[in-house]
Amino acid sequence: MELHSLKPAAGSVKKRKRIARGQGSGHGGTATRGHKGDGSRSGHYTKRNFEGGQIPLQMRLPKVGFKNVNGIEYVVLNLDRLAHIADSHNTTTVDFPMLLKAGIVRRTDVVKILGKGELTKALNVSVQACSDSAKAAIEKAGGTINIVK
Repeated sequence: MELHSLKPAAGSVKKRKRIARGQGSGHGGTATRGHKGDGSRSGHYTKRNFEGGQIPLQMRLPKVGFKNVNGIEYVVLNLDRLAHIADSHNTTTVDFPMLLKAGIVRRTDVVKILGKGELTKALNVSVQACSDSAKAAIEKAGGTINIVK
């Protein structure tokens, strides 16, 4: 075997399709574009999701859901979870920086306390929103609730 006798394996190299190089190439004439019509002209393109004039999939499916542009997506914490967080972090103050540091919320979240569960320990809570039942339960346990914006 010499350098000049090396060849690629049989069938591993395909010849490039030379389009519009005369009839002898097998791709002359219409140059694989078909006859007449928009697709045979230069500058033609098909829009994404175009289905050849059939009603596109996104139009065949029904509209679903509603996104309220003025709605606020709260991260909800119930009283029992709040008590668990305070116990596990050995603190009586629960505020946004503490929840952020604990990895419970993200920087852009808005926190709301809800009244599910019981609170036995007096907690000083500072969050963006709180339900009436949660506020009553926190104050009944001897704690305070501060609503921050």
